[in-house]
Amino acid sequence: MSAPLLRVRDLATHFFTRAGVLKAVDGVSFDLSAGEILGLVGESGSGKSVTGYSLLGLIDPPGRIVAGSIRLHDQELIGLPPAALRDLRGRRLAMVFQDPMTTLNPVLTIAAQMQLALGAHERVSARAGRARAADVLTRVGIPDAARRLDAYPHQFSGGMRQRVAIAVALLNRPDVIVADEPTTALDVSIQAQILAEMKALVRDLGTALIWISHDLAVVSALASRILVMYAGRIVEQGPTATVLRAPRHPYTGGLLDSLPSRAAPGQTLQQIPGLPPTLAALPAGCAFHPRCARADVACQVAPETTLAGTRGWRCHHPLAEPAP
Repeated sequence: MSAPLLRVRDLATHFFTRAGVLKAVDGVSFDLSAGEILGLVGESGSGKSVTGYSLLGLIDPPGRIVAGSIRLHDQELIGLPPAALRDLRGRRLAMVFQDPMTTLNPVLTIAAQMQLALGAHERVSARAGRARAADVLTRVGIPDAARRLDAYPHQFSGGMRQRVAIAVALLNRPDVIVADEPTTALDVSIQAQILAEMKALVRDLGTALIWISHDLAVVSALASRILVMYAGRIVEQGPTATVLRAPRHPYTGGLLDSLPSRAAPGQTLQQIPGLPPTLAALPAGCAFHPRCARADVACQVAPETTLAGTRGWRCHHPLAEPAP
């Protein structure tokens, strides 16, 4: 078996505020292989987006990475000088953000923006750069790509703008793309098209993809493996189909039970009681125990991760495996 493309160990990213230290990411570890799609899910504030930003060194004060290791191939990324990190972004690591209108420059044509992204990492003629840009736009489903290069972002629909943002991320053929909820604001039909295109791109190009989302339905259609985060920690991980069919952590089970598809017509939707804890004052032990129906005195002590084959969970009282 080949070595992981990306290896993250005990990553901790904290924000030092007047309210206290916010442990947004607290001891996250995972591997990512070439051509793999990894889903990172959880409620808002669980730390999934900060994990993605940490991988690219995009944490601004008062936040900083305080511990851990991020290795891409054999290169340690934590501690790299800013210039070295800038050289890696776009060329070996790329990110697709949730709102393309905040990442695309409204006063530049798509061609100009893609040429800038290319020129940041290699010398390429305007003609060659335009040809590569048109090719990548075609790959992500932009019709008549050569002509649309001269358009501005406002001349595209929301779904097409997100395709352009994905194309910019693909332009320098990075090893890893981190996608931070890029289809959340799109309607269901456009979302399904982009998911199908992303799966095809990963398969054809061998790029590894981390897909960050709160939507389990989206992740189930895309990712081969899933990490479930809560209060800055991974509480469950494993093959997507297995985890969603038979969750072991009560938090994962609660997320699944709250899906509308789990309720009969007219039936009240299930919900996880309470709210996620504030990161400045996490409860002792398991951070989920104030919201968990299975919690007891043992949950006042933080559980270790239990490993079983390709699966792992962090819980003193895991949900039972379904009967065969």
